[in-house]
Amino acid sequence: MDYHKDRFEDFSLLVFDENKLVAVVPANRVGAELHSHQGLTYGGLVVEKITKLQEFISIFESVCVYLKPNFKKVYLKTLPAIYTQNFADELLYVMFLKEAKLYRRDTLSVIDYQQDIAISSKRKYEIRKGKKHNLQIKQTNDFSEFWNEILIPNLQNKHNTKPVHSLEEITRLQTYFPENIKQYNVCFEGKIIGGTTVFETDNVVHIQYISSNELRSKTGSLDFLFDFLIDKYAAEKRFFDFGISNENNGRTLNEGLLYWKESFGAKTVVQDFYELDLT
Repeated sequence: MDYHKDRFEDFSLLVFDENKLVAVVPANRVGAELHSHQGLTYGGLVVEKITKLQEFISIFESVCVYLKPNFKKVYLKTLPAIYTQNFADELLYVMFLKEAKLYRRDTLSVIDYQQDIAISSKRKYEIRKGKKHNLQIKQTNDFSEFWNEILIPNLQNKHNTKPVHSLEEITRLQTYFPENIKQYNVCFEGKIIGGTTVFETDNVVHIQYISSNELRSKTGSLDFLFDFLIDKYAAEKRFFDFGISNENNGRTLNEGLLYWKESFGAKTVVQDFYELDLT
């Protein structure tokens, strides 16, 4: 989290049982609110895999007691099941016990490599376009070409926004985790026309950014690229996570984006967000 520490007032917690560290809560403070760290995609209460449910409940109670004098509300992100090494729904049960409010639910589009993958005829047609145009795919640690020529202009022109990570931030973050963050560009006649940034965990390859220029419809650039990536990671990972297609706290779906992901065979996994009133 160090690369963007200037954006947040860090309030991460370490929980000890006497001298033994038993839990970590990555978090930041916004006034009288504690948030699962807003600079991280996933959050919650991180414990050892040997932690039993009753212990988890006790740890969470201790965190609430500690926070209550100075905080009114706690906002917690859950960890989607595909990212856990073991079953880990303790937080969901505690949120039920605490009568916490479910205020957001995002939908991740995920391919499970242990299931048959049904790619639509439309995607196959676009993939053949890419082959016909002799597209090339390049893996690189230089994010500047994709950021400056594709991603930033697209986000600015279509959504009047910027990437969550600046070019400097994603470059620095990749130097911290060189084996986990990778950039794949797709090129036509030697020039970049699209690309994607992937984050790898033990079980999952997660797509962070997807973007292409106006040649996408002519060349099938992104379909060609993702056909390559889905095939590449089939032998290395259990899940291929396209990420969310949600807006408005999960209540609005970007139907076009969702359709594209699902036509590669992706199915839905949810991530829940809870509001806990400490008063």
